[in-house]
Amino acid sequence: MQDINAKIRHLSLSAQKVRSVIDLIRGKSANEALEILRFVNKRAALPVQKLVASAVANAEENFGVSRDDLFVAKITADEAPTRKWRRFGARGRFKPLLRRSSHVTVILRERGRAA
Repeated sequence: MQDINAKIRHLSLSAQKVRSVIDLIRGKSANEALEILRFVNKRAALPVQKLVASAVANAEENFGVSRDDLFVAKITADEAPTRKWRRFGARGRFKPLLRRSSHVTVILRERGRAA
């Protein structure tokens, strides 16, 4: 049995903000993680919830694993490319704006399997 993984690339939220959400579900069972994410009042919660649901669906459809046996083995949020914008300021200067984005990866495993 392989690890079941899913990824979001170029999510338009900073990795720091996404990490505050994914720290809540690391090591939890898949069902419990989805329930926690339903009630987290942060913008990053919805994309992470969709990602975990997608990984669970991959496990059920492609590998025939029950969702009750899955847990979040590893979940990471890494920095993606930063878009650099300019906002013009006084006296002909400009103020740089950094639009940060992130890549999120989740790996699910079966409960009975060793690391």
